Amino acid sequence: MADQVTLKAEKREGVGSAAVGRLRRSGKIPGVVYGATQQSYPIQVNAKELGDLLRHSASEQILVNLQIEGAKEADKLALIQSVQHAPLTGGILHVDFNAVAEDREIHARVPVELTGEAKGIKLGGILDTLLHDLEVRCLPKDLPEALRFDVSDLGIGESLHIGDASFPDGVTPVLEPGVLIAIVNETRAARSEGAGDGEGEGAADEASEEGEKAEG
Repeated sequence: MADQVTLKAEKREGVGSAAVGRLRRSGKIPGVVYGATQQSYPIQVNAKELGDLLRHSASEQILVNLQIEGAKEADKLALIQSVQHAPLTGGILHVDFNAVAEDREIHARVPVELTGEAKGIKLGGILDTLLHDLEVRCLPKDLPEALRFDVSDLGIGESLHIGDASFPDGVTPVLEPGVLIAIVNETRAARSEGAGDGEGEGAADEASEEGEKAEG
């Protein structure tokens, strides 16, 4: 499970592009809190605090204890649902928080990390990762920071499917079991080398046969 962090926020009064522009220039990021059992309302968070939080996380979908000044509920458990970035600079423009309950399942995308060195790589293969993150469902307390799968036993031509992978307790993948996570493919160089070896052996056999005929 990922560590739960606290993020301070304030209720936001100003709306519209002019107000949002002033907000960003003051070092704040506009956002919205919403949830299935509550009315949505605008908030603002410190740009540096949010940026530091995202930089130190493998995923932007982070579970936070949102402390909102000026709100009826002082603390709110929320998932950072989406972050809007500026196309050119990558700066944060807007953030959406999805308020969640501790006893209700959430859906979140979690980064995939492959561990170990596939044995097929040592034989000339290459590991191709097909899924870099996975959508899972779990209780907030069980949300992992990353999904780590060991690929040490994969040989050339062998693959890891969702149905083969071991997920943390309480975490269930949303995709079907047959979906590929990673596969070890044979490289062109390895195929060429194998073909070359075969040709060499064939030529040697032919030469040996011709030699035997000449002696006979």
